[in-house]
Amino acid sequence: MRKVFEIGGVVAAAVLIAFGIVAIFMGFNGRSTVTDSLKQEKIVGSPDMTPAAIKAEAKKAGLPSNISFPTMSVAGKKIDSGARAHSFAGYMRIHALEATQGLTYAEMGRFMAKPGTPKQFTDGNGGTSDEKYALVDPATKQPVDNGRRNVWVTETALSTALNASYMADRISLFGVVVGIALLLSGIGFGILAIGGALRNPETALTLMKREPKATGTTAHA
Repeated sequence: MRKVFEIGGVVAAAVLIAFGIVAIFMGFNGRSTVTDSLKQEKIVGSPDMTPAAIKAEAKKAGLPSNISFPTMSVAGKKIDSGARAHSFAGYMRIHALEATQGLTYAEMGRFMAKPGTPKQFTDGNGGTSDEKYALVDPATKQPVDNGRRNVWVTETALSTALNASYMADRISLFGVVVGIALLLSGIGFGILAIGGALRNPETALTLMKREPKATGTTAHA
């Protein structure tokens, strides 16, 4: 039976090692794919994409100070990694907020408001969701779309793609870590099995047996 356990240990070690190698390979391949895909877009950070510069820019635009600011500088750098893509997406969001004067997509009106529209029917930034107060295009006779809202839609689409690259990069890195763990576990398992750890009847959990105390007779005078 012990021989069967030893063979099973070797097989289990081989499976763990194989899975570990495959996981490491797939992880590095995934990261390489992310990098290659980002390089194809030829994105370069603008000069204001540093933590200090973007905060000063946001303050000048009147944005609230409690919004989330990127912490990595990508100014003048190629966006060719998941981390840089995530940071670039953060800067894009600040730029979009500057264009919309701090309003998000849900806070903006669908259409451009007519001059003189009551404030309660606007988003406070020239937009309205009430067609009655919407500016009408004389050529199409249709309400004019809120251009700032379209800016937000474009920014969201681009930043979502960049954040997806970041997520793929993190998952690939996690795969590499798991692969290394599996590889090391398999090697250790194999060493124990091949080294004959099962042949030793004593284990680390065996309780130490107390040696019987020597007894003797006491001589009496």
